Amino acid sequence: MAALIAENFRFLSLFFKSKDVMIFNGLVALGTVGSEELFSVVAFHCPCSPARNYIYGLAAIGVPALVLFLIGVIWNNHTWNLVAECHKRGTKNFSAAATFLLFGSIMGRASVAPITWSVISLLRGEAYICALSEFVKPPSLDKFPAEYGAEVLAKIPCRDLPANLTKFRDEVTRRLRYESQLFGWLLIGIVAVLIFLTKCLKHCCSPLSYRQEAYWAQYRSNEDKLFRRTAEVHSRILAAKNVKQFFGFVALDKEEKELVQEFPVEGVQPSPQWNAITGVYIYRENKGFPLYSRLHKWAKGVEGNGPTPEGHELLFLAS
Repeated sequence: MAALIAENFRFLSLFFKSKDVMIFNGLVALGTVGSEELFSVVAFHCPCSPARNYIYGLAAIGVPALVLFLIGVIWNNHTWNLVAECHKRGTKNFSAAATFLLFGSIMGRASVAPITWSVISLLRGEAYICALSEFVKPPSLDKFPAEYGAEVLAKIPCRDLPANLTKFRDEVTRRLRYESQLFGWLLIGIVAVLIFLTKCLKHCCSPLSYRQEAYWAQYRSNEDKLFRRTAEVHSRILAAKNVKQFFGFVALDKEEKELVQEFPVEGVQPSPQWNAITGVYIYRENKGFPLYSRLHKWAKGVEGNGPTPEGHELLFLAS
C-alpha cells in the first residue's frame, strides 16, 4: 500500500515540469492578453437591453475561454499520446490515480489561456458591467427615482440614460468594476497558490535528482528535434525515390541531391515499430538504468509496459 501511494504521489510531477513549459505558458498568456485587448476594442459591444446584457456579457467571457481551452487540449501532445495509448494498448497499465492526474496535466496546460482571458476580462470590467448592470438594486442607489427599473439600468454601459439619471452612472459603474476586479484578483491569487503548491509537491515527490531531471528534459528536447529533423529528411528521400520510380526521373535541387546521395533509404519502418514509440510514456528504469522515452525503451529492446522482476517502474510522466 505504501508503495502504491508513493507511486501515485509521484504523478504530482505532471505539472510545470521544465522551464520550457513555463516559457510556453508565458507566451500563451501574453498572446491571450493581446487577443483580449483586440477583442474588447473591436468586437465587444454591449446590447444594453434587459436579459440580453447578462447573456452577452457572460458569453464574452466564457465562449472565448472555452475556445482557447479546446485549442489548448488539441495542441497538447499528451492528448494525442493518450488517444494513441488508449487505442493501441488501453489504460490497463495505469492506475485510476495515474489516469486522473494525466487528465489533470492536459487540463492544466490547456487552462493557461482561458484563465488569462478570464482574468483580463474581469480586470477590465466591461463584460461584467454589461452582464450585471440590470441587476443592481435601485434602492441601493441614493435617491434613485422609483419609477425606473432594470430597463434603464441595463442602458448604463452604453451611457444611454435620461438626463436626470446620469449622476448614477459613475456610481453603478464603479461598484460593478470593483466587484469584477475583485473577482479577477481573487482568481489570480487562487491560481498562484495552486501553482506554488504544485511546484512544491512536484519537487518533494520527484524520484529523480535535480541534475537527472534536467538531463532528462534536455534528452527529450534533443530527441524530439532530431526525430523531427530526421523524419523530414527520410520522408523527402523516400518520396524522391517513389517519384523517380513513377516518372523515371525526379527534379531535385542541389541540397536534395546531396541528401539522397548521403542518406540511402531502403524502405519504411513497419507499423509495430511506430506503435512501440507512440503513446504516453512513464519514466521507467530497467536493471537500475533509466529509460528516458519510448524510443529509448524500444532501442534498448525492453518489452512490455509494466514492471518486471528485471525492471523497475517509477510513475513519473514526461511533459
